[in-house]
Amino acid sequence: MDAFAYLIPYGLEWLNLIVRWLHIITGIAWIGASFYFVWLDNSIRPPAPGSELARKGVSGELWAVHGGGFYNPQKYLVAPAELPKELHWFKWEAYTTWLSGIALLTIAYYFNAQAMMIDKQVADIGSWQAVGIGIGTLVAGWTVYDLLCRSPLGQRELPFGIVIFVLIVAAAYGLTHVLSGRAAYIHVGALIGTIMVGNVLMLIIPGQRKMVEAMQAGGLPDPKHGQKAKQRSVHNNYFTLPVLFIMISNHYAMTYRNEHAWLVLAFIMAAGVLIRHFFNLRHKGRVEWRYPVAGVALLLAVAVAIAPPKPVAVAPAADPAAAFNNVKAVIGQRCVSCHSAHPTQPGFATAPLGMVLDTDQQIRQSAEKIYKQAVQLKAMPIGNLTNMTDAERATIAAWYESGAK
Repeated sequence: MDAFAYLIPYGLEWLNLIVRWLHIITGIAWIGASFYFVWLDNSIRPPAPGSELARKGVSGELWAVHGGGFYNPQKYLVAPAELPKELHWFKWEAYTTWLSGIALLTIAYYFNAQAMMIDKQVADIGSWQAVGIGIGTLVAGWTVYDLLCRSPLGQRELPFGIVIFVLIVAAAYGLTHVLSGRAAYIHVGALIGTIMVGNVLMLIIPGQRKMVEAMQAGGLPDPKHGQKAKQRSVHNNYFTLPVLFIMISNHYAMTYRNEHAWLVLAFIMAAGVLIRHFFNLRHKGRVEWRYPVAGVALLLAVAVAIAPPKPVAVAPAADPAAAFNNVKAVIGQRCVSCHSAHPTQPGFATAPLGMVLDTDQQIRQSAEKIYKQAVQLKAMPIGNLTNMTDAERATIAAWYESGAK
């Protein structure tokens, strides 16, 4: 039974690895396609009036060279005169990215909600409550976004973008007040990803199908379907950089462990949108440096605002051995259940990030990481699962700042 209980978290860790790998691969394919087609849309140039291409209904074309070959993509104003025999649909990249992302969210967070989603210093809730909040956020987020898209506001590009940004920031604010910072960030990312795949599943692909069906029936496609699909595709393009940051955010506790984590995320997302806008304009031939400058300025402002305070110089401990033994006792009680060659904390088959603290040498070698995670960021223990006290963090701080002997 003990061996079986051990193999469950170990098997989940392998499942986590495989699904995460799949998620990254398909995410690259999806976002790469999004970047390419927005670039293509912004880069094509209209044919000469009265030319053969213009008579065929081509609204723009582009010549490119890549991989030793020349390419000549063309875009039709509505549709070509005849439906081609083979037509490639860009959809499975989006579907597989979302499905693998939800699977990863379930494996990494929902199966271990007590450790990964709950911080009792934020809100004393149960595992099922945390999972319910996470799932409810995704459902409510898509519903509100889609309704706003279909409202008159959806036709006003800039006001709509501002409203959606404010609502996403509001979701981040709410989530950081009920879930751990790490889980809150991941769910904001999952919310954006759900909106993006919802656009593909509910608007973009159905609109394209209606256009194809109209041609198969011998009619002319209604251009409104293409216009709606284009609108949602552009939204997805601006979502990409914020969602990519959130995908890697769990490696940077300085962001999600900040007292105002929601505001940190808001500034970083805004920087991503500004930088993306620069590239979209650049593809159209407009170089507006104010946008990337503003984006970088926001990132620098965040970096300065959340910088940890400089350690106060502390005199060496009168008895270094006693100081280390006090730290060792804290680590043994609060950290080793996870950071061990054989973790005892449910849900962990191996030490997170391979950081093992079983021996005196291992503790001393990891002194800087322990200080950063437990004292400066207070990111460890995860969600303060083992209830490390402020006095215990102060013990670690005094030991490290006096030389970690």
